[in-house]
Amino acid sequence: MSEKRRALVVGGSNGIGLAVALRLAGGCSKVTIVDKVEPDIALPQNVLFIAHNLLDKGFEELADTHGFSPSETDVLVITAGFGRVAPFETFEFREIENVYGVNTVALTEILRYYYPRMQQKNDFFCAVMGSIAGLIASPMISLYSASKAAVCKLTENMNAELELCGTPNRILNVSPGSIKGTKFNGASANDLTQIGGLADDILRAMFGRDTLLIPEYDTVFRGVLERYHEDPHKFAADSCRYKLESGRMNMKPQLKVGYLSGTFDLFHIGHLNLLRRARQYCDYLVVGVHKDASHKGKEAFIPFEERCDIVRNIRYVDKVIQSLPEDDEIYRRGIVKYDYLFVGSDYKGTDRFNRYEEFFAGTDVRIIYFPYTKGTSSTRLRDALDAISNKK
Repeated sequence: MSEKRRALVVGGSNGIGLAVALRLAGGCSKVTIVDKVEPDIALPQNVLFIAHNLLDKGFEELADTHGFSPSETDVLVITAGFGRVAPFETFEFREIENVYGVNTVALTEILRYYYPRMQQKNDFFCAVMGSIAGLIASPMISLYSASKAAVCKLTENMNAELELCGTPNRILNVSPGSIKGTKFNGASANDLTQIGGLADDILRAMFGRDTLLIPEYDTVFRGVLERYHEDPHKFAADSCRYKLESGRMNMKPQLKVGYLSGTFDLFHIGHLNLLRRARQYCDYLVVGVHKDASHKGKEAFIPFEERCDIVRNIRYVDKVIQSLPEDDEIYRRGIVKYDYLFVGSDYKGTDRFNRYEEFFAGTDVRIIYFPYTKGTSSTRLRDALDAISNKK
């Protein structure tokens, strides 16, 4: 591995993505991890973490800003993805959008962004995470299977086009079954000692310009694939019964909902940063807009309906509602059963949020306090407008 190479690992904060990123760090000058959450271990000095939710737009701007544009990248590994074992009817519409959004759409868009670089004659190495579930019938993980089937076919077709271009560069489709030692497989934490061998296999195959890697192929999946191709209908029926009897069902949607409230008067960069930060934690962000600013003893400059419309059209926001006097009341009434409640750090320790913390202590809800950042604020803008009005 050349020490001059610069690598990007999308989805590199956990599991196999993290193991690959750490392996790459030993032989590359720079490794950038792009993921929704930060890794829970100390990273080597040449590894940079950038927070980004793949359900959001803006990957290209992020790449240009943080130095992993196509001209600044020699290795691309995409391991981001999620799914659950459950009957199809248990998936909510938003969860369906998110599964395809992360597993298929975001991956496709990232590959398209780096594709001109792949077409060049100089070296560019790429690996993406498919799945054995994308190569066979996989009932009870239907969404995950379908999204990964798209990935498998996409890479197969792209490799044919790359060959036609005359470039030696190829995309490695890594299609494993269950990977032990990862949170994806149900573990409470990553066990990199169990994943390291697979990370080595992936890098060996990628730098060797292979196009397909099925871990445990000779010992397990050769037979699985043979049984599937021999009788796809029987294979699917047997697989369905096996999963139903295995006790592995996860009936809870993989959909983290966030909530925050605010007046959002005189919308400014502080508001935008708050919404951007909140979105990094959740899959669906609901924003409660205050009817007025009377709770602060002030008047709002912008009418309620217009403030709602402004917030609704911010790309990080999924839904806007009228807030209630208390944020926990939104939860108690079942209006929004959120997983995260977001607020500025200046509220931490107040009677109000001490009461919230006590209530939510018996639930899975987390209160996230964002550090207060100095700069533009509605108060400063309001004071400036008042000063101008007084001069007149």
